[in-house]
Amino acid sequence: MTQTICQAMRRFEQLGLLFGKLFRISRFEFRILRYRERVSVQALITISGGEKMDTTMTRRSAIKRIAGFSGMLAAASTGNWITSVSMLHAADPSTKKILVDAKGPTTGCDIQLLTRRLIESAGGMSRFVSKGDIVVIKPNVSWARAPQLGATTHPDVLKAVVDICMEAGAKRVRIADNTIHDARQCFAVTGVGQVARESGADLVFPLSSQMKDMKIHGHRLDVWPVFRPFVEADTIINIPVAKVHGISGLTLGMKNWIGAVGGRRNALHQDIHQTIVDLAQYFKPKLTLIDATRIMIANGPSGGGESDVAIKNRLILSDDPVAADAHATALFGMKPGDIAHIRLAEKYGLGATDLSVLDVRQVVL
Repeated sequence: MTQTICQAMRRFEQLGLLFGKLFRISRFEFRILRYRERVSVQALITISGGEKMDTTMTRRSAIKRIAGFSGMLAAASTGNWITSVSMLHAADPSTKKILVDAKGPTTGCDIQLLTRRLIESAGGMSRFVSKGDIVVIKPNVSWARAPQLGATTHPDVLKAVVDICMEAGAKRVRIADNTIHDARQCFAVTGVGQVARESGADLVFPLSSQMKDMKIHGHRLDVWPVFRPFVEADTIINIPVAKVHGISGLTLGMKNWIGAVGGRRNALHQDIHQTIVDLAQYFKPKLTLIDATRIMIANGPSGGGESDVAIKNRLILSDDPVAADAHATALFGMKPGDIAHIRLAEKYGLGATDLSVLDVRQVVL
């Protein structure tokens, strides 16, 4: 069995480019995936005798991945590559990532309705969340600021996403952010605490006991403490708020992952663009939903007053995190190339800034 798997893996190595295209990932991402799949296949061999499991994934996610990959290995071991290709297309007929831009009215915008229309246009939440999933949502609620000040994710966007995940059959929805200001104060002032109470979502406090050292495999970051809910999740959804930032230029989706880790976070702001990309290649959200209902145009990331905020009533959703950030730069009169970590993320194969390669849709409320 082990020899057969090794032979199959060598065939995957020879056809890396082909499978990279079929998986809709770059050659760089395929190498990471191939490594992780090899670990998973070894874990499958061990399960029958020792019940060992790949610790970088939840047990449920690992079983799903092993089951699907084992079928491809079986086809590969017989040389039946046409069958393998057919299996992949049957499992995922879509050939493009998606980006949806939703715009509401200037005044009187129903933000929860706008969020629902956005997700409906993307094919519905069941496209991204499976029944029984443990879903972890990462908003930006780092600052004890009221929603109208634009420093944090709007609670109406968050509430709508939680509700829709539950309607899609999620077993549990957890909200997690390692705040900068005191967590209790942040949860109370931003409205996220009320969202959790009304929706039934779990609101996870960022205690030191909730951090787990993980291999980031980054160019700058090697081992770093990660907020445990993100390690244990089946599905991760990233809901940042769009703001200017004094060091990184903008804080959008990829920058939001700094709130998903612990440790000496002030050190992460040294060579911040590389840090952001290292974290972006570690965290793999099913969706990035950028809250641009109001954007912070000055004094970011914490802001000062309502004069620092512009009302946009826009939401941007994508399963390509680089594309989401790239598209959002236009909200600030910028281009993707103006932000170093967006350029770097595309270079490393984490996504695309050229929206012509995506399925782009618009929603107007």
